[in-house]
Amino acid sequence: MAILNSIRKKGIFLVIIIALALFAFIVSDSLTKGGGGQGILDTVATINGTDLSRQDFMGQVEAYQRSLGPNSTTAQAMSVIWQRELRNTLMQQQVDELGITISEDQLKETLSNALANDPTFQDENGYYSEAKLIAYERSLDANTPQARSAKQDWIDYLERTRQSIVQNNYLAMVRGGFVSTLAEGEQQYRFENDKINIEYVHIPYSKIADEDVVISEAEITAYIKANPSRFEVDPMVDIQYVSYLEEASIDDIEAKRTDIENMKEEFKTSEDYESYVNDKSDNSFVDRWFYKNNLPASIKDSIFTFSEGDVYGPYKVDNTFNLSRVVRVRQMPDSVKARHILIPIGFNKTDSITRTKDQAKITADSILKVVRSDRSKFEDLVTKFTSDEGSKEDGGRYDWYPYGQMVVAFRDYTFEQKTGDMGIVETQFGYHIIEVEGQKNLQKVIKVATVTLEIEPSEKTRNDVFSRGAKFEEAARDGDYNEVADQNGLTPKPVNKIGKLDATLPGIGNNRTIINWAFQEDVKVGDVKRFNVGDTYVIAQLTRKNSEKALMSVAEASAIVIPILRNKKKALKIRESVSGNILEEVASSQNVVVKSALALTRSNPTIAGAGTEPEVVGAAFGKTVGELTDLIDGENGVYMVQVLAVNKAPVLDNYEAYVSQFTGAAGAINSSVYEALKKVADIEDNRAAFY
Repeated sequence: MAILNSIRKKGIFLVIIIALALFAFIVSDSLTKGGGGQGILDTVATINGTDLSRQDFMGQVEAYQRSLGPNSTTAQAMSVIWQRELRNTLMQQQVDELGITISEDQLKETLSNALANDPTFQDENGYYSEAKLIAYERSLDANTPQARSAKQDWIDYLERTRQSIVQNNYLAMVRGGFVSTLAEGEQQYRFENDKINIEYVHIPYSKIADEDVVISEAEITAYIKANPSRFEVDPMVDIQYVSYLEEASIDDIEAKRTDIENMKEEFKTSEDYESYVNDKSDNSFVDRWFYKNNLPASIKDSIFTFSEGDVYGPYKVDNTFNLSRVVRVRQMPDSVKARHILIPIGFNKTDSITRTKDQAKITADSILKVVRSDRSKFEDLVTKFTSDEGSKEDGGRYDWYPYGQMVVAFRDYTFEQKTGDMGIVETQFGYHIIEVEGQKNLQKVIKVATVTLEIEPSEKTRNDVFSRGAKFEEAARDGDYNEVADQNGLTPKPVNKIGKLDATLPGIGNNRTIINWAFQEDVKVGDVKRFNVGDTYVIAQLTRKNSEKALMSVAEASAIVIPILRNKKKALKIRESVSGNILEEVASSQNVVVKSALALTRSNPTIAGAGTEPEVVGAAFGKTVGELTDLIDGENGVYMVQVLAVNKAPVLDNYEAYVSQFTGAAGAINSSVYEALKKVADIEDNRAAFY
């Protein structure tokens, strides 16, 4: 109410502001679309020279988002459609380049399988019929909006089917190139079944304390640059922000408490409590009965002792002040058993008759007259007339339902009348002929009229919050952001690694506006801007920006790189401290013992007590019995190994079973081909400009 009154008072200013905003939008749009920018605005992406139309793409996104339901986000839908369109485009480019086509016979065969269960394309025996398909296509030539729309859908369906066929043909050709030999099968057999026994010395990296090995930023940077593919990241930005929330001050809360206290006497004496609530309250009057457990926990014990006309409050619930007046008290059951016959307005599929509202009421009155004179006919009439499928099989009956389960008119009749009563009520479903068959657990209920006032920030408070936010923004632009925050008793909250297509910011929520601002070309590191986010002003500062793909920063990569470089340095130190030429001498020089490991294989290179060490086990398989390896830098330490025994698996007559392992792996080729094509594709992605 307070907000609505504020809007009414300042209507002319809002009209002016909206008009200026629309004008700015139109001018901005015209400027943006002028000159050479039009192509980018109309193109979601360019993939190896092929443009994806903005209109088509966003149409698919909207349709898919609707199919996901009300809780879905544009980001979710866009991600799915992007992957689908990117895959189709890359695959189709390969198909076109190779000149792969399909025959009409192949299309017909695919359609016969895809449409076999659709009654539209089945003959009288339930089998797919090409004649039915031809007849369907002819029916689409009718000059009606429905036929034209259906024809376009059919054309699109055929095109998608053709694309699917040729792309599957392409993938089949690629899979056909994956041929595994018996030699590869034998090699796999050896990897899994040849075994060795070893003795070894393991000098763990943990022998040297981490703090004794210093890794410099320069070393981390050099490693990142030497391994760019491992550390490349998409365009991203970092921000930090503070926020000013528009919330009611203590003065605002007390003023609202005074407002509602001043209403108490007037509310108590008002003859038309329903109109009073609808006029004065922020929530409309709710005409229903309340059981004790339906009321707020903080008031139910008190208000349930009140008599009609008594007013309880003011009391606070969440962010509201309330006055509740008990307007009626009675006894009522907590559950009811009833049966009904529903006569809908319009077509009734039970008796196949279409009725107007008046005709439906006349029918309901006639049925009521019959069942009042002979209740035994009720179930018969349910079968003949009711359109309620939920109760039809049970004679129109609903067993012991609680107060809030049924639509209002049905609920009120069955709970407020007595057992055995019969009558007619109208709901949005039609006319119900109802018999109340039973009521249980009579207890006290009250009908309450409640005046609710939302606790909101006053105009003065809103202006004060706006002013403080604006002053912070101005000061942060001219000075040091963190110092200004400290002077205002605020702690900036960092949000790092924000991608160009991200939608949600931790602590802020879904906000593409801030993300789009951070990625604008003219926005630089250190820039500050204030944003309206619901009832909060967010003042954000851009703290890092990579507009193109780039390498991770030292800070980001440290968690990966430091352990690698540290272990390399530890390995060098260990090697320098090792002495001796045999296992026992090496072990003695490092104060460790010689250990043994049995039945090691190359397919599972795990050494008990040491961990997974593929390089160490691989080196051991390259030695003969009795031979020693050199020192080996493993995953978990430095090793020296001596082979005790080599147990070759017996020769097989046929290695086809192991060849099939490679053949089975080729089944994952579909996703592998797509990922490979995507990796080498030239993709200009403009999606961020459209949402």
